[in-house]
Amino acid sequence: MASPSEPPSYLPRHIRTEEVFGVSDGWAEPLLAELARTALEAASAGSDVIRAGAGSSEHSVTGISTKVSETDMVSDVDRSSEAAINDVLRQRRPDDGLLAEEGSARRGTTGVRWVVDPLDGTTNFLFGVPQYAVSVAAEVNGIPVVGVVWDPCRPEIWAATSGYGAFRNGIRCSVRDGSHNLATALVATGFAYQSRHRQWQGEVAMRVLPVVRDLRRLGSAALDLAWLGGGRFDAYYEWGLKPWDLQAGALIATEAGAKVETFPGGTTVAATPTLFDPVCELLLDAGGLNGPESSDG
Repeated sequence: MASPSEPPSYLPRHIRTEEVFGVSDGWAEPLLAELARTALEAASAGSDVIRAGAGSSEHSVTGISTKVSETDMVSDVDRSSEAAINDVLRQRRPDDGLLAEEGSARRGTTGVRWVVDPLDGTTNFLFGVPQYAVSVAAEVNGIPVVGVVWDPCRPEIWAATSGYGAFRNGIRCSVRDGSHNLATALVATGFAYQSRHRQWQGEVAMRVLPVVRDLRRLGSAALDLAWLGGGRFDAYYEWGLKPWDLQAGALIATEAGAKVETFPGGTTVAATPTLFDPVCELLLDAGGLNGPESSDG
């Protein structure tokens, strides 16, 4: 485990890992301490790239292309952020595995795997909408144990380690109190990139919207989950999330007291404990719990 004096930190001087993760009495597990520090440094490196891209002349970004559809965009900022994150991980933890959205992947030998979204909310970024983040999670033997969602726009750092709770800029956060019924629930969601899936999601949303306080679609799954953990939403659901969309934010939400589950059809539901079952029942009735294929025929 690296001590505060060795090797040099990638973090800004005013950011200390223990404060961000709310650890005041020291870490009980050296590995967890090392993974937390590494996750924070990696997310910081990616965030630096994103801020530089956002501050470029007239928000000009190069290398823009599409992936699964014309609405699924990627840019050189995504790729550069992923490269910066990967550089930190290689230097700090060269024998770990890696799974990242823009293609960086390797098998590890330590039982640790990093799951990375270098820019969650690319469409928002490219349109100048200040709702995007870097998401970095560490798994040990397949179980997420560290999560960082770094929001460079506000700025806010959402962080969690398994068993230690969830924090926003070092302040402990928890799901909203008093979230007991659907009629007053503020619910977040997200939409897929392919047209036929979006049509199905729109039909589901039409059945959900009249039952809840309101729906929000802000464009970053990692932030949606972190914000649920911080009490800004009562519930969140989305179909088709990938591990890099989910792992860090889900750990933050869970450590903040939310219940999070991905169902066999591919829909992830996260909510305060009292709302989780009602939200699942609502989605089941709306045809949104089991995925679009279940409603095709």
